[in-house]
Formats: sequence, C-alpha cells, structure tokens
Amino acid sequence: MQEQLMYIEYKGGNLAGNGRIGRVKLSKTGKTLYYKGAELQSLKGDGYKENYKDIKTGITFWISGCKKGGNDTLYPGIIEIDEDVREEYWLNVRELPKNINKTSFRSEGKYSKRRPK
Repeated sequence: MQEQLMYIEYKGGNLAGNGRIGRVKLSKTGKTLYYKGAELQSLKGDGYKENYKDIKTGITFWISGCKKGGNDTLYPGIIEIDEDVREEYWLNVRELPKNINKTSFRSEGKYSKRRPK
C-alpha cells in the first residue's frame, strides 16, 4: 500500500475544523485512505468542503496533499503535525530545517484576507 504525507482536517459538520499533517495509506485505487485505524472513503465530489468520510462513524474530513507554503486550511487555523512525520514534513515538504522541532504552526488559509496575494 502506498503511503503519503497529507493534510487531514476534521469537519464534524463545520466549514472549518481541527487540521493535522499525518501519514496516510492509500488503497490501490486511491478512493479509500487509511489513517490511524480509520477507513476513509472518497465522497467522489459529493461533499461541500469535505471529500472523505469515515466508513464506521460517518464523520467527514477534508484531505489533501501538503502545500509547500503551509496554507493547507481554507480558513485561518492551527495545524498539528504527527510526531512520526514531523522531521520529514519540515525537511522535505516545507524545506524549513530550522523548524524541525515545531509540532504545530498557524496556517493563514486559502481564503484569509490577511494572506498576501
């Protein structure tokens, strides 16, 4: 099974939720993702600001590839980084070795008015 670092945001019925960076396993087709024991199935474009749901609980998530600039959220928020991927994230994705000990950071978000254009 292929693995990839991804941004995972818990939606729980809201537009914005808690976000984190973690290692996700992808099914052969990529329509099912596995993260920390959860089996997440693609909504195949049927979600509104959500694209996967937990098969057992029905809880929805927004899951995407990590952005090099760190603006993974749609709206401003704090992103936690799973400990097992922290070094890899700061070195390989963000290319910011000075931040290697940081376990979280603030994302200004895609739709923030504070984000430079």
